[in-house]
Amino acid sequence: MKILGISGSPRKGNTEWMVEKVLQGASEAGAPTELILLREMDIRLCQGCLVCEVGEDGKPGVCVINDDMQPLLGKMLGADAFVFGTPVYFYMLSGLLKNMMDRTVPIWPLLKGKRAAGVAVAEDTVGKAIDNLKTYAEVCKLEWMGDVSALATTPGEIATNEGIAAALVSLGRRLVGATDA
Repeated sequence: MKILGISGSPRKGNTEWMVEKVLQGASEAGAPTELILLREMDIRLCQGCLVCEVGEDGKPGVCVINDDMQPLLGKMLGADAFVFGTPVYFYMLSGLLKNMMDRTVPIWPLLKGKRAAGVAVAEDTVGKAIDNLKTYAEVCKLEWMGDVSALATTPGEIATNEGIAAALVSLGRRLVGATDA
């Protein structure tokens, strides 16, 4: 079972650390993992043309935009589970992550049955960010395995919270199907 961690933060900090901890738990449970940092990718905005929609033959569609989303779509098809990480902006998920989700139109029906989890970090409340992630999972018919959210005001602050770290590692194990004793 391969786990793909996707961090939607524009900077290195709490969100990336949280996704890495989930991947650590999955790795400890025996799964290969990969971390995707959306901030390092050239993923342009969806044009809404719908040329890329999955065909009736069930094969992935092809987007007219030639950018880093094409290889990411392949990685998503090759993964068995995802952990989506986002900082919280205006009580919702980051634009980087939302844009990536919009660009999954060529494959979204083909994600059915894969597992998903989410992590979110905010200054005062995660608002609707986790709900946004759950909605995406529901639309794609992903099996929601859980989420962890945390509050922080400075980059790196979450790394000092042992309870959050343990919850993240446990979530990674759950994604793989392992249970903590």
